[in-house]
Amino acid sequence: MTEAQPAKGPSLPVPLDQRSREIFRQIVEAYLGDGSPLGSRNLSRLLPNALSPATIRNVMSDLEHLGLIYAPHVSAGRLPTEAGLRFFVDSFMEVGDLPPAERAAIEAQVGSAASTDTVLDQAGRLLSGLSRGAGIVLAGKSDSPLKHIEFVLLEPMKALCILVNERGDIENRVIAVPAGTTPAQLSEAGNFLNANLRGRTLAEARARIGALREKTERELDVLSRTLVERGLAFWSGVEQGGAQRLIVRGTANLLDPQAGAEELERVRLLFEDLESQGELIRLLESAEAGEGVRIFIGSENRLFSLSGSSVIVAPFRDSEQKIIGALGVIGPTRLNYARVVPMVDFTAQLVGRVLK
Repeated sequence: MTEAQPAKGPSLPVPLDQRSREIFRQIVEAYLGDGSPLGSRNLSRLLPNALSPATIRNVMSDLEHLGLIYAPHVSAGRLPTEAGLRFFVDSFMEVGDLPPAERAAIEAQVGSAASTDTVLDQAGRLLSGLSRGAGIVLAGKSDSPLKHIEFVLLEPMKALCILVNERGDIENRVIAVPAGTTPAQLSEAGNFLNANLRGRTLAEARARIGALREKTERELDVLSRTLVERGLAFWSGVEQGGAQRLIVRGTANLLDPQAGAEELERVRLLFEDLESQGELIRLLESAEAGEGVRIFIGSENRLFSLSGSSVIVAPFRDSEQKIIGALGVIGPTRLNYARVVPMVDFTAQLVGRVLK
């Protein structure tokens, strides 16, 4: 059984009796199923004990007064509020094991990946596909020692910087190069880095280059020295603004072509949220403080206060049980929490094992 940790939960002024709990549960499950409000007449057909629509309306009025449900329109059925969803997740939701078919699919795609980048990318894509939300993955920059560095000229002022570490992971990025840079100078810079930095982590490499300043000035021309400095700065995160890798996959899943104007506006706000990478990284980092899966519903997290989205995240660990990243799913508040929680939990555990 997977244990999901709430971000925070409401405290009700009075406990709900069995009848109120059943009506509330039916309203939430209808919302999680298709997003539709549930009215008293339809509720009377779903309840195991026969209740009149008038009695049900009285109970719904009490639930609305408690802040657990609301009416989106006059004379409409009821939907759960964010507080109601939190109460449901904390008090009603039962989370079981991941179905064998989904477990096998995750193991086949994530467990067989050849490199760290592929593992993380596959995890994000898989979570997106299985949940129909967006998959997110946050991981630290690899600190595996360097094996090979190479520069390839693409355009007069652009070059491809290729880095291979001793784990076999390959990363490449396009960097700006000074005007007039030649393939020979790119080769010279790569040879210098390989001769002096092989077997060192990126942090160690930057410190080493600082100590070798006189040697670089003696052995390399100005353009080659610039390439050395830019390449190392880029890979160590100086120009990236940090030491974290953020992967977001499947944002197209969040856009329903049949959605109304209100839903489209929510998705537009969500896309704006996803572009705020710094805030998203802070959200995932907050998940790293927990032991298991964490659920953030709507405004419980500042990043999604406008779009009203939910996030389910879990940390993953290395062989020493040190947290090295987090992954999860972003979607509308009517995510299938009971299904997504074990999915995120299992994927996080698997990624941790694969990366050991």
